[in-house]
Amino acid sequence: MRLVSRSIIVAASISLLAGGAVVAQAALTRSPAEVQAGDYALDSDHGKITWSVDHLGFSTYKGQFVNVDADLTLDPANPSAATLIATIPLTDVDSNSDGLDAHLQTADFFDTANHPVARYVSRSVTVDPSDPDRATVQGDLTLRGFTRPVSMTVRFNQAGPSMGGAYRAGFDGEATIKRSDFGIDYALPVLGDEVSLHIEGEFIRQ
Repeated sequence: MRLVSRSIIVAASISLLAGGAVVAQAALTRSPAEVQAGDYALDSDHGKITWSVDHLGFSTYKGQFVNVDADLTLDPANPSAATLIATIPLTDVDSNSDGLDAHLQTADFFDTANHPVARYVSRSVTVDPSDPDRATVQGDLTLRGFTRPVSMTVRFNQAGPSMGGAYRAGFDGEATIKRSDFGIDYALPVLGDEVSLHIEGEFIRQ
């Protein structure tokens, strides 16, 4: 991030030395109150969901959902009014095992022939009064035809211009779900029921 800031300063200095006008740019900020209000869309190249589950007691097995689509609305003057809608293509799962990727598509797990996507819709956002960088998002996750409430803890990283000039806001999130709540009970209880989710997202202001 220092390189980005230094690039902005260098570009402004060169323009001044050349006698040109400098166009003001928004600076990087780690203060949620300074984030630009508006509608944001997830950069799917920098937005993934990493899942982890106990594998027969031998390891914590991890994989990812990629090509996630999400829309975010932010208003730093009224952070509780933020909204998030995310669509997760269940066919785009990467477990680093072709065999497992194929098995996850079947009725044992996601049943993507009938339920190709999962969807998360926020209902409320509550900022941590002791730490404005953190918030709790309450929402509903629809997976395999079941809709269940899911709470997600979100940390704001920073916002500002990125490479290419686009204005971004970056977040990380954590949530835990039980797959049995969504009708996925294959190999229970030897294969873990609780699934930990780590969400990373860079959103571009539209």
